[in-house]
Amino acid sequence: MIRADQGDTIKVKYTGRLDDGTVFDASPEDRPLKFIVGRGEVIPGFEEAVIGMYQGGRKTASVSPDKAYGPRREDLIEKVERSMLPDDVPLQVGRQLEVTPAEGPKFTVMVTGVDDETVTLDGNHPLAGRNLTFEIELLEVKKDPKDKPAPPTMN
Repeated sequence: MIRADQGDTIKVKYTGRLDDGTVFDASPEDRPLKFIVGRGEVIPGFEEAVIGMYQGGRKTASVSPDKAYGPRREDLIEKVERSMLPDDVPLQVGRQLEVTPAEGPKFTVMVTGVDDETVTLDGNHPLAGRNLTFEIELLEVKKDPKDKPAPPTMN
């Protein structure tokens, strides 16, 4: 049996649920998630859950916020004057906006409140502060080539 470990390329089918059972994400049936273990391509808790699983195995893994999208941070929520935003930007609760600061990289915020004078923007990831549960099926493990034994040498 092949076991998943650091450096392996794996394919998984998964369903992610919140504590109330709401599905927040799932791999498409015809396109399993493929990633290399240890490269940080998925959240740390998901990666930790697949390490040690055997190809063909299934498991349910609970992932706390510190191993997922972190805690919700109040300092990432800000009320801004409507006049600070371009007139052509639709301001609806639930809409995501891309913000380009004068310095630093672009980032995405969610509109969480709108009134006549202000707009509340939330820079937290939508799943920040949430416990996540994943149902995982490990479909394939391709071992890291450096884990293969060296071919015999001729003397």
